[in-house]
Amino acid sequence: MTSRRRAADAAGASRLWLPFTQMREFDRRARTFVRGDGPWLIDANGNRVFDAVSSIWTIIHGHGHPRIVEAIARQAATLDHATLLGASHPLAETLAQRLCELTETDYAFFSGDGASAIEVALKIALQYWRQRGEMHRRRFVRLTDAYHGDTAGAMSVSDIAVFKRHFDAVTFTAHPYDADPAVFDAPDVAAVVVEPIVQAAAGMRLVPEDRYAPLRRRTALLIVDEIATGFGRTGTMFASERLNLRPDIVCVGKGLSGGVLPISATLVRAHVYEAFLGDFGEMRQLFHGHSFAGNPIACAAALASLDLFEEEETLAHVAMLVAAMQPRLERLASHPAVREVRVLGTMAGIELRAEALDRGDAPTPAWRVANGLYRRGHFTRPIGEVIQFVPPLSSPPELVDAFFDALEDELAA
Repeated sequence: MTSRRRAADAAGASRLWLPFTQMREFDRRARTFVRGDGPWLIDANGNRVFDAVSSIWTIIHGHGHPRIVEAIARQAATLDHATLLGASHPLAETLAQRLCELTETDYAFFSGDGASAIEVALKIALQYWRQRGEMHRRRFVRLTDAYHGDTAGAMSVSDIAVFKRHFDAVTFTAHPYDADPAVFDAPDVAAVVVEPIVQAAAGMRLVPEDRYAPLRRRTALLIVDEIATGFGRTGTMFASERLNLRPDIVCVGKGLSGGVLPISATLVRAHVYEAFLGDFGEMRQLFHGHSFAGNPIACAAALASLDLFEEEETLAHVAMLVAAMQPRLERLASHPAVREVRVLGTMAGIELRAEALDRGDAPTPAWRVANGLYRRGHFTRPIGEVIQFVPPLSSPPELVDAFFDALEDELAA
């Protein structure tokens, strides 16, 4: 052990490296969560804060929901893990069936996180066309301002420079179709990848619904990324329900387990799946897999979460939250410190006028506002100059009002 390491250990320095976080400035004493309870997070200092961003768009039914906790414990004592590489287990079979019924697809391939689900979709598209004899179909098309994750393929079909500018060596070029919808009819396009309506990582940017109309006459495969928007976030179970699309592949994650365990799925229609069938010697099977794909405990959480949608009438409660949010967001839209309000369902972004606000001792004005909200009992994380409000779907309406009261107070301060 080096003297530097011994000194760090003696000082109690953390060895944890956080994603998207400047570690030189991070104070773990101010943001270490030790417990969750419904819509609340409790930090190491005993502060109880509203999880107003659903721990980055994941938590659906609140933290520690007893039905999900019980399902996890029961499954951990029965079958904690079993591989899906050449084997199966009942929970993966049941979850695949239910997800396909929900999305009107036919087969489910499980992974561990959203970016991995996108990687699978891209590889499926490439191998699909090769096995149909159209090896020239190797190009991908996307929306402007797209974001699909941080693995190499997912970055490649994304369009936010700050997330990918350092990684040109491991990414490929994907082309936007917004300005020229004819691009995805080119004979070399393998697939079009889109977020449905809400581009969450772009600051809750809303894509006009008519932008999706050309996708109904495509020749390439259509991949719809419902990772952030799925499972009730936008008011319907899936945002793409509003678009009258028939995707070949749908990717889901985040809220799939109720937001409590990592699991994602790449859901495909029968014609895609059938392109991978053949004799063993033909080697037509999908050459992709994850050690923990379809983990039984994560599947148990996901099945419990889907049951809760019916038992607790989650989508009806979402409608109540949307009704509570609407007048508050309308009022904020005319605030002199607010540039724009963007919202669909319970996914809201309040873009601030940075020039109208003092950043104080924070890196940006938005971070100053977010830090002030934390002191007032609300946890969110800015995207650029955008304040996010994406509450757990089980949140009581009075917490919506409390959040916006606190935000208005912060803007006034």
